Amino acid sequence: MANTTDMGVRRFGKMNWLGLYTLARRETRRYLAVWTQTLAAPLMTAGLFLAIFSLAIGPGRGEVMGVPFVQFLAPGILMMTVIQNAFANTSSSVVISKVQGNIVDTLMPPLSPLELVLGYVAGGVGRGVLVALAIGTIMVLTLGMPVTHPLWAMIFILLGAAFMSGLGLVAGIYANKFDQMAAITNFIVTPLSFLSGTFYSIERLPAWLQTVTHFNPVFYLIDGVRYGMIGQSDSSPWLGLVVCSGMLLAILTLCWSWFRSGYRLKA
Repeated sequence: MANTTDMGVRRFGKMNWLGLYTLARRETRRYLAVWTQTLAAPLMTAGLFLAIFSLAIGPGRGEVMGVPFVQFLAPGILMMTVIQNAFANTSSSVVISKVQGNIVDTLMPPLSPLELVLGYVAGGVGRGVLVALAIGTIMVLTLGMPVTHPLWAMIFILLGAAFMSGLGLVAGIYANKFDQMAAITNFIVTPLSFLSGTFYSIERLPAWLQTVTHFNPVFYLIDGVRYGMIGQSDSSPWLGLVVCSGMLLAILTLCWSWFRSGYRLKA
């Protein structure tokens, strides 16, 4: 990468803010250009989930954690949609560039590994937050959803979008073909999302399965957003904050090291 001058000193200082902004802007414009697919479609999917569960189970399910079942379900569906879209944004961007052979256009500009990570993640976080705001607004207006702790809800939405954007970067860098990307999505991301308390309280699970669930970082993301919206959760939001922050730091460090070494990026 052309990141230094002839004297070995970087011309852009410690942080190339213009380059970082340009990459983040490109990633943002990329999903906004196809908003019907990246923003409208998730809204439809979340609405269908809520409608199906409400019609099929809601009336006879009773309360869960002291609130109607649909209100218990809504935060989980919101967070599941956020993490799936944040993951898709970064993973698809990288793997498409690799398949088309134009990843060099991103690697050659004077951007450090940290700036590359932050630029890609910014796009994924932006998409995730937009989806969350849209779904959350509709839920509040149509379901009368409470937002008991809005700050906690926003913290976990941001953590979830950033973590899954980083995981999407890892998947995109590792995958060289679309079928490899599909395998990662189908066998890793989807199970993590669905087996994380999205549709149920983990108190209903056997003790050994509750223990297994606590090793799933997505559980803490969904549980944290649920606490932020209805004020109830299966675990402490502070524990979730620590676990999710640690996982975010770990995944971003891995992304940084792969960009720094050129792992599976340089021919």
